[in-house]
Amino acid sequence: MNKESTSKTLDNLKWLLAILVFAAAVVGNSYFVEIAFLYRVLGVLSLFIVGLGLIALTNFGSNSIKLMKESRTEIRKVVWPTRMETTQTFMIVFGAIVILCLFFWGLESLLSFLTKLVLG
Repeated sequence: MNKESTSKTLDNLKWLLAILVFAAAVVGNSYFVEIAFLYRVLGVLSLFIVGLGLIALTNFGSNSIKLMKESRTEIRKVVWPTRMETTQTFMIVFGAIVILCLFFWGLESLLSFLTKLVLG
């Protein structure tokens, strides 16, 4: 077996284990109904964290974590508009909406008038 197929097999095994952990969380939550709700929630959360940890160890999981870190870096580079810029943009959009509403109201009135004129 070469290294790539061994890695893929290990990834598949980790995914299977993660799915089993998730299933154990769901089944355990419904099986242990008599146990206090808080303890069941803590158990489900801990099992989900373990399952997500197993997924993070896969190739897909490591790529996903890398993508999330890069996304956070890109978000920090964004230049957000100031309050004044946001207010000015809002006023322009609001004004354009009012003008378009008046235009379409006038157009609808004209077409309604012409329709009544033609049909009598």
